[in-house]
Amino acid sequence: MAGDEDKTIDDVLIDGEIRMEKALEVLGRDLNTLRTGRATPALLENVTVNYYDTPTPLNQIATVSAPEAQLIVIQPWDKGSIRDIEKSLQKSELGFNPNNDGNVIRLPIPPLTQERRRDLVKVLKRKVEDGKIAVRNVRRDVIEQLRAMEKNKQVSQDENRRAQDQIQKVTDSFVGKMDQVSTDKESEIMQV
Repeated sequence: MAGDEDKTIDDVLIDGEIRMEKALEVLGRDLNTLRTGRATPALLENVTVNYYDTPTPLNQIATVSAPEAQLIVIQPWDKGSIRDIEKSLQKSELGFNPNNDGNVIRLPIPPLTQERRRDLVKVLKRKVEDGKIAVRNVRRDVIEQLRAMEKNKQVSQDENRRAQDQIQKVTDSFVGKMDQVSTDKESEIMQV
């Protein structure tokens, strides 16, 4: 890669840490779309509506709010889109039954069954594992860059080893943060 000759160990480590931070952010956003027992607009983040034959994210054509713990209210900016929004909600895998009064769509959030909670925990575990894999891939990339720097005589073997120990500590830290996020979300899902 062009410009890699100018990189220092610190540049490589900082870049790796930034990429790990992004993986943690992505995991957090991803987990917000997981349904817990309470209503939140984030549940509908991935819903797209066929708006004038164009797939459009729901939050770009309507205001989504959760005025109560068991209710989401969707207020379309264009009243003509209310049917399309309702259809998209019915087709989504969220299992909601939207109520349309002509002006707004009310989405009652039914309480989760114990079986559905267990299924959501499995989905949670899979998403967290994907996040950990992303962090480990960043670690692998950083280690490859460090080895290449050593091979090109940019750093000594000792500097390489110290840097690899550093990136391993950073990796362990991010994996620990992901485990904590997982534990918190699991208790939120299992809470009745």
